[in-house]
Amino acid sequence: MNAAANPAKNFHVARGSARELDIGPLGGAVVAIGNFDGVHRGHRKVIDAARARARKLGRKAAALTFAPHPRLFLRPQDTLFQLNSLHDRLRLLAATGLDGAIVMNFDATLAATTAQDFIERILVGGMNIGGAAIGFDFHFGQNRGGSPAFLREQGARLGFAVDVVPPLEDEGRPVSSGAVRQALTEGKVVEAAELLGAPWFVSGAVIHGDKRGRDLGFPTANIRLDPSCALKHGIYAVRADIAGVRYDGVASFGRRPMFDDGATLLEAFLFDFDGDLYGQVIDVAFIGWIRHEQKFESVEALMRHMAADAAQARDALRRAGKAFPKLGDWTD
Repeated sequence: MNAAANPAKNFHVARGSARELDIGPLGGAVVAIGNFDGVHRGHRKVIDAARARARKLGRKAAALTFAPHPRLFLRPQDTLFQLNSLHDRLRLLAATGLDGAIVMNFDATLAATTAQDFIERILVGGMNIGGAAIGFDFHFGQNRGGSPAFLREQGARLGFAVDVVPPLEDEGRPVSSGAVRQALTEGKVVEAAELLGAPWFVSGAVIHGDKRGRDLGFPTANIRLDPSCALKHGIYAVRADIAGVRYDGVASFGRRPMFDDGATLLEAFLFDFDGDLYGQVIDVAFIGWIRHEQKFESVEALMRHMAADAAQARDALRRAGKAFPKLGDWTD
């Protein structure tokens, strides 16, 4: 993002453990509590509730979130398709109008903290919160012993209000991180965008490839995504942000069955771009599905399909307008 034009440049981020957490200017804030993977429309309802409460009390509003994701700590043998890196999650949170975010290390100490201690020692003793907002299904503390009802009860006892936000649905679909993950694993990026409130995006450094795209007339910016990324392999209409400038394009995510069937890679061909991107970190948003990844009978057939893919992508992007995720930034 172009930080010089960023309205969220004063977004404050505090990081630390349950034993040692200095939240600085966020002390006394109303906190929206959750993992916020994807920062989807349901998450933003929780954030909006925290901001409304903060305005009423004349306090700051902040997100209280956790890293790593609790599921990764508690079940390290599992693979979790996380919708955003922590860095990008914070960028999305910065764009919601919050004053900052508190990132707590999810470690053995926090996992063993009872719900009562989490409230008394961390929320009240450590943060002096002015209020809290949570989703209807948020549980916390050792063995998920704390419920929304318990937090509300303890808030009344300890002097802070708790807003519990009801579930959000979109045309009968639950708006949740799990629903977004499911849509992406099926290549349904338009459905994912409807749940998120903006196109799903990835960020990564552009790496050197085998230069095959250049030889075929479609030079690509190649990005290695996290191995847990479960986006369906295929061809997509995409939009990239390079230092604040947007470019339309078409991208392949997969293993290149036509050539080497190798490691999974995102390869984006950006229309009307000519330059060296190696080493630069760029954002790529997924706007539309084009087709499945496949192997063709010849390189010539592949090139014909690539030209057709680009034409379809241009059409999908034209119909999508200027859709792109709203991203913020911050200064520590």
